Amino acid sequence: MTGALRTAFHLSRSAIRTPSILLLLLLLAGPAAAQRVEGDRASAGDIYTAEVVVRGQGEAERKSAFARGLAQVLGKLSGDRSAASRPGVGQELRRAEEFVTGYDYRQDESISSSGAPRYQTLLVARYDEDGVDALASTLGIPVWPAPRPKPVLWLAIDDGSGPRLVGLSKANAARSVLDRAVQRGYRLGLPGGSAAEHAVVGAIWRGDTAAVARASQRYSPPMQLIGKLYRRNGGWAADWIFVDRGRVLARWSESGADARMVMATGADGAADALTKRYAKRSAVGPAGNYAVTFRGLDSSEDYMRLSGYLQKLAVVRAIKPLHADAESIVLELELLTGLPGLKRMVDDGDVLVALQPASPTMPTEPGPVIDTDPDDGSGTETPAPDVYLVR
Repeated sequence: MTGALRTAFHLSRSAIRTPSILLLLLLLAGPAAAQRVEGDRASAGDIYTAEVVVRGQGEAERKSAFARGLAQVLGKLSGDRSAASRPGVGQELRRAEEFVTGYDYRQDESISSSGAPRYQTLLVARYDEDGVDALASTLGIPVWPAPRPKPVLWLAIDDGSGPRLVGLSKANAARSVLDRAVQRGYRLGLPGGSAAEHAVVGAIWRGDTAAVARASQRYSPPMQLIGKLYRRNGGWAADWIFVDRGRVLARWSESGADARMVMATGADGAADALTKRYAKRSAVGPAGNYAVTFRGLDSSEDYMRLSGYLQKLAVVRAIKPLHADAESIVLELELLTGLPGLKRMVDDGDVLVALQPASPTMPTEPGPVIDTDPDDGSGTETPAPDVYLVR
């Protein structure tokens, strides 16, 4: 909708330190607002941008939207629709504002079933690519690498008058599945809709993947999402097949009262199949219990500060004291992604500094704590802990 107000912030920390920028901030206290012009429309056009419906432009609503937007971005980055429910993610969503590099508002207008106009406000937020990538890596979230493929959608719809192919000129008929693909972090293409391609409807309807693949040879990549949408029992049903280079990766069926929602399941199933095959987990350490030494604790207040800091780290699931002396304390930490994940998060903060192992005779590669009785005669040696200095 044209005429909506724009509010955007794109200042880096280094820019804010300069005197000219500080003076500008003093002169422009408050949000920067500019009137939109025709065709100027905020939208989530890539993986690191999210669109979230909001009830207003207040601070509390905005912070909530930032969290939902970060969850959306992590879902697109990984291709995993349940990325936000992975261990440690919820804790990071509470500080989602720290990942935002800019945001904007957009108001959409639509027509309700009664014919009355309906308005919806969306917050469009952009997130720092490096920061989000590091977060996904630290928490062990698989990443679906770019560039993403653009499979061809071969969709036939039968509303009771016979099946018809949805070609490029009829893209709006497939809008829900095309939009859902964008929400999942990739795009679908449509066939041009030539007479020869319309003749492929029969192959789509009987699930002849080889015939559809032959018709799709002019398009790249050689991936096809094949679907048929039809009326059934007063509602709608869809049967889907996803093919990658001639190999069927997945088959699934969905049904429901709303044709658009049933159609959208095609994009979900294709995304699930693609990410299962192509998403890769970053090289992080294995989850487990690790012994970590902390130095520089001069008082009980220092220990409480350390404990509070560790409890806020998403990779730390539990803390258990193992040993303490006048110079240091050793804690057993239950870590989601091992010591590498802990170090990545600590490096982003200002509380801890990584040090070398306490003794040069100890192994340089720390590992999980092995729960053994020191008097059982097993001879098992606990691997060397990482060592951190508390600032």
